[in-house]
Amino acid sequence: MSLFTEAEFEVRFFDCDPLGIVWHGNYAKYFEIGRDAFSKKYEIDFEEIFHKHNYSSPLTSIDMSFKRPLEFKDIAIVRATFRPTDTPKVIFDYLIYKKSTGEKICTGSTTQVFVTRENRQLSLTIPAFYEAWKKTVNL
Repeated sequence: MSLFTEAEFEVRFFDCDPLGIVWHGNYAKYFEIGRDAFSKKYEIDFEEIFHKHNYSSPLTSIDMSFKRPLEFKDIAIVRATFRPTDTPKVIFDYLIYKKSTGEKICTGSTTQVFVTRENRQLSLTIPAFYEAWKKTVNL
């Protein structure tokens, strides 16, 4: 079963470089728009994980491959797809495409791990709340 969501966004002026195209570092922000939409759709609240379960989930890896540039005022869609794993990680694959044409703009992935809130100790086992969430979404 594939869990994914899509979110629409408009390219803002401040996202662009002097050439009028999106500066490459802003694609990480667009990936986050996808992760945020995913967390709302599938009810995995990273703020709750921090405050209730005493974990944070920092990014440890980000990968991007650029196909075509986005420009100021383009409307684009970011698709965030959850990649299941039997390890204590959260992995997403991304596709950003232009809404008007369907043209592929950027692909990529992110990996997050779980660390304890108190001492930032890396979790080597899957936290109970994450295991429970995976069961609620049939993974």
